[in-house]
Amino acid sequence: MAQSENKVLLIYTGGTIGMGRNPLTGALEPLDFNHLKDNVPEMKYIKAGFDVYQFTNPIDSSDIDPSTWARLVDIITENYDTYMGFVILHGTDTMAYTASALSFMLENLTKPVILTGSQLPIGQLRTDGKENLVTSIELASLTDDSGHAMIPEVCIYFSGKVLRGNRATKQNADEFNAFDTFNYPHLCEAGVNFTFHAHHILKPDFTKPMIPHKELNPNIIVFSLFPGIQESVVRHLIDAPELRGIILRSYGSGNAPQYPWLINLLKKATERGVCVVNISQCISGRVEMGRYNTGYQLKDAGVISGYDSTVEAATTKLMYLYARYDNIQKIQELMNTSIAGEINTSISYLPEDDQ
Repeated sequence: MAQSENKVLLIYTGGTIGMGRNPLTGALEPLDFNHLKDNVPEMKYIKAGFDVYQFTNPIDSSDIDPSTWARLVDIITENYDTYMGFVILHGTDTMAYTASALSFMLENLTKPVILTGSQLPIGQLRTDGKENLVTSIELASLTDDSGHAMIPEVCIYFSGKVLRGNRATKQNADEFNAFDTFNYPHLCEAGVNFTFHAHHILKPDFTKPMIPHKELNPNIIVFSLFPGIQESVVRHLIDAPELRGIILRSYGSGNAPQYPWLINLLKKATERGVCVVNISQCISGRVEMGRYNTGYQLKDAGVISGYDSTVEAATTKLMYLYARYDNIQKIQELMNTSIAGEINTSISYLPEDDQ
């Protein structure tokens, strides 16, 4: 693995990692990441060079929206030929949404885009931010013997694990292992050494350019089924004329209550060009609507399977596809196709030890 001459662009959007404690007032306030080595002395030991792009007004991750994703695509595109990789510092609450969106918006990505953050501010003694930051920069700078990036895809790095961005979900609000990918193996383990799992990492066409996409259509809703769900409420949601897509979080392997009104509403929605994608409320596993009659009724109503997609990936993918295509059949076809490693439409992945 090569590293020494590879330069990384560090993009600070906001989030807990960028907070420091004012020594006079004790209050948390944003750090100036242009003086990163002053705040994090460990940075001087990183072999890779890096520059900093800092949002003038840091964004709380709860306020992230498609315009922020488009801005990130602009920054990466404008600097794509200058840097070997990109590290995005981001709040944890919506990090998996941003990682998923970027994985679709950066078509044929040939360089690493690694999102990271922390559960404790980088200025606190027990922070997890320093290790996450330092390791992410190092990972983003690594190349193989051919000079290609070791991890040419959008990732999340947290607590010693490199995760595919559009497979990741925030699993814990309080502990340092905040993220995991429950339906896909880790791309790399960062221990004393880096252990890359190359057969799980995307292989882009390095002879072709990265193609950026900035447009998204956010007229999507996500709703979860639950016992006692009411027709009147669901009807108001589905009848909205602006509605383009629905992420339906069903039970188990894709099951729904056998309410005639629910099936009829979903069928009317699909007939007018609304793409309804069925994903499981379970944190692990996949949708198989043919397994039980309750799932088959959804399929008969025009609902399509989201397979083992996360809610973050399904939502942002649908936004991306509706911005690019008007044809509902094309959108449904691509929702059932892995375009950035976000779903597995065939067999389940085995645990690492069983590969």
